[in-house]
Amino acid sequence: MQSMNLLGAKTLFLREVRRFLKVKMQTVVTPALTAFLYLIIFRYAIGDRHVPGMQVDYFTFLMPGLAMMAMLQNAFANTSSSMIMGKVMGMQIYLLMAPLSALEVVSAFLLAAVVRAVVVATVFLAVLMPFVDIGMQHLALIAVYGVCGSMIMGGLGLIGGMWARDFDNVAMVTNFIILPLTFLSGVFYSVKQLPEFWQHINHANPFFYLIDGFRYGFLGVGDTDPYASMAIVIGSAAATFITCWYLWRIGWRMKD
Repeated sequence: MQSMNLLGAKTLFLREVRRFLKVKMQTVVTPALTAFLYLIIFRYAIGDRHVPGMQVDYFTFLMPGLAMMAMLQNAFANTSSSMIMGKVMGMQIYLLMAPLSALEVVSAFLLAAVVRAVVVATVFLAVLMPFVDIGMQHLALIAVYGVCGSMIMGGLGLIGGMWARDFDNVAMVTNFIILPLTFLSGVFYSVKQLPEFWQHINHANPFFYLIDGFRYGFLGVGDTDPYASMAIVIGSAAATFITCWYLWRIGWRMKD
């Protein structure tokens, strides 16, 4: 049985981390600026209005969802951009030839996506925390939903990058799939405010459970039972990882 190439996997992981840290305007400055704009728009435009059915003001309700949305989008961007840049530059063939198994490659890519998501969320929350009274009531839920959500989106970014042939293909996936699903996942509203039909539609959105469970970890309130939803989230993360592993193992669309 072949032993794992831990040094090679670590090297790939560090390459991916250093790659996104070199663009600090995207990974640090932009989330901070975005958080500040949300503060101005929602905090001071809406004031202290409360979410119907919840004893929490609207901006406090909004903040965890915005942080999670930023995590999801950045995790997807990290792996998809790495894959498509490698394809365009003709570099992925060297990664396929490297003495790394599919398990090691996928693990390195997804772990780097999780790190970027955590960095973005930390910067985002650090800017907003002084302006809102919010706690971390369930740290375990925050960790599980944050890591699993980042893994799922990192995996989808990896699959999207393997499928795409150029940057336009990646942009199409981002604009027509990722952005609508994240914006319509209960970030800006409680699904209990919606008509019953649209509540059922919203519950079919997998991102809804990520946003709601993450929010529950901070506020202790949500639209669903986060412990029941955890099985869906962990199962989705596992399924995404296995799919990425299989597609990389067979070199799906990587040798075209």
